Amino acid sequence: MSADGLERTGLLTFGETMGLVSALDTGPLEYARGFGYGIGGAESNVAIGVSRLGAPAAWFGRVGADATGDLVERRLRGEEVRTLAIRDGGFTGIMVKHRRFGTTLQVDYHRAGSAGSRLAPADVPAELVGTAAILHVTGITPALSESAAAAVRHALQLARAGGTTVSVDVNYRSKLWSRTAAGPVLRELVSLADIVFAGVEEAELVAGSGESAPTARTAAELAQALAALGPSEAVVKDGARGCTAVVDGVRYRLPALPVTVVDPTGAGDAFVAGYLAEHLGGATAEQRLRTAIAAGAFAVTVPGDCEGLPRRADLAALARPEEDIAR
Repeated sequence: MSADGLERTGLLTFGETMGLVSALDTGPLEYARGFGYGIGGAESNVAIGVSRLGAPAAWFGRVGADATGDLVERRLRGEEVRTLAIRDGGFTGIMVKHRRFGTTLQVDYHRAGSAGSRLAPADVPAELVGTAAILHVTGITPALSESAAAAVRHALQLARAGGTTVSVDVNYRSKLWSRTAAGPVLRELVSLADIVFAGVEEAELVAGSGESAPTARTAAELAQALAALGPSEAVVKDGARGCTAVVDGVRYRLPALPVTVVDPTGAGDAFVAGYLAEHLGGATAEQRLRTAIAAGAFAVTVPGDCEGLPRRADLAALARPEEDIAR
């Protein structure tokens, strides 16, 4: 029960979830002969990740009245995510992913004018915002359109006014907007957040000069700079180097777990899901970060955007020595 007497439960998030076409072969896309088809989207990935770790999660967004929209809704409901899929006259966006060589991935988006980009303030369910323990948004959604950006601002205003904790993952996408355009918008989002997640370059974009050439500030300095903008919890995701956080003025630094990387897509979303799931469960800051690190590590060992998001049993298995066969 919150201080205002409302029963707040679970995570609420929203944004664009797309169909995901994945080439199964390594090499130029033109020579690929096998493809997989699934779904992908930063916000829905987090919702699925939170749900798999045992906490309530809800997602809303616009999808087309097409087979891909059907797939998005079915997959989310199948993951026990409370789903409000608003059907739209536009098409459900698509992203195409292929591995050009090694572990280097190329992702192309086909989303201009999509159903998801038509998200608007009227789509935001005030009741769900008011009863959620955490509202989670990303910097992707305001890059989609003016109406989507307005929807994010409206949701944050509702959350701030109603006492719902606000979580923001910066998630800068250079294919959607320039650093110059993104910087002020992302900085405003962070200033309204209680919890913020960012990669090192994203943190520099938000808390630094905004220029394309980053400074030499450390992850710890960047976490402190993000916290200075307003959030009480600032987490800098630093890939293979682990993470650095400032939580209620206390600095934390955790190393990454050594794993074999199969597909880095979705690792950041898994990290965020692990942190927020533990937050919903009342875990300490250190435990939140440890679960986040473990969830991110597990996710990169499996191909796909959300397929590798772990359950509690998976995280326990990650801590044990690897076996060729589990009998």
